[in-house]
Amino acid sequence: MRVLIGPDTLDLTQLYEPPTTPWLRVNMVSTVDGSATGESGRSGSINNAADKQVFDTLRFLADVIVVGAGTARTEGYGPAGTPIVLVSRHGEVPERLRGAEPGRVWMATCAQADHLEEARELLGEEHVLVLGSHRVDLAELRATLVARGWAHILCEGGPHLLRDLVAQGVADELTCTIVPRLVAGTHPRITDGPPVDVPLALHTLLEQDGTLLGRWLVQPG
Repeated sequence: MRVLIGPDTLDLTQLYEPPTTPWLRVNMVSTVDGSATGESGRSGSINNAADKQVFDTLRFLADVIVVGAGTARTEGYGPAGTPIVLVSRHGEVPERLRGAEPGRVWMATCAQADHLEEARELLGEEHVLVLGSHRVDLAELRATLVARGWAHILCEGGPHLLRDLVAQGVADELTCTIVPRLVAGTHPRITDGPPVDVPLALHTLLEQDGTLLGRWLVQPG
């Protein structure tokens, strides 16, 4: 374990470099009392400057961004400098990601998706990955992205996708910011879904103005 103080004085690109490739990390943010969102229902209402530094660093390092379509819709995702792969059982493309430059937005969905043909029309058939019959096969998704040369995969949630990635043994790392706030209420946690019990090993911990920024490596089951 390494405990380091003050991310603004450190080379974050070196600290967050994956130890090997292929590598799939999930980046999340949480309050001290475990909420993944604030009163707006978005993670953007609880993150801060320290979290933004790490968020930007992880995107800089990544070959591709994977995100649940529902999270992309709620958080107001637009096209990014790095290709975005939406994960959805329904195949519905969020409004702000429609009309992006071809190849900047992909869809990973399943054969039974309600909006499969619409996704193909919006994104181009070659940018829609059908991985499974009734749900997205996440191990196949990882293998497909790696085969395309995207070996450093960054997932930005949401809670259902994080839960499924660790439950299926697909994620290598959880990168999580814990902001010094309490919000109470009934907000979601960073994982949601049937119970899992996945051990993590702390790799790195940073602190800035009470915000904790950690890297946890997923341990073999």
